[in-house]
Amino acid sequence: MFAYEVKGIRVRYADTDQMGYVYYGNYARYYEIGRVEALRSVGFSYKEMEETGVMMPVYENKSRFIKPARYDDELTIKVLMQKLPGTRVVFEYEIRNQDDVLLNVGETTLVFQKMENAKLCIAPAKLLEKLNPYFQTL
Repeated sequence: MFAYEVKGIRVRYADTDQMGYVYYGNYARYYEIGRVEALRSVGFSYKEMEETGVMMPVYENKSRFIKPARYDDELTIKVLMQKLPGTRVVFEYEIRNQDDVLLNVGETTLVFQKMENAKLCIAPAKLLEKLNPYFQTL
């Protein structure tokens, strides 16, 4: 299993609704921040992948709101990957505030797709190489 935490994501005023809670649509952005930084932590770049002609569109997005994140909270986004990617990759998320209170859990499924023809493809070899050590059993 692969796990990574992105710390210090500050809730900006523009992220909140009239009640002072983070607007629900912004959680998808927090998930993206988490997964991009998680992959960057193992030396993999979305930008470099796209330059090779492969993109990762979101196929499915799930979110469960437990408690509201509020203006000026400092969030930690925990990203988990339970399985090595194939043509799809599933990311799980836990978002907590500065007091370690669980605010939100979510999951996104992304697919690997060739940009030239929009056909599904296997995850890039470079990504699998970087993630493989996290899925080795002893």
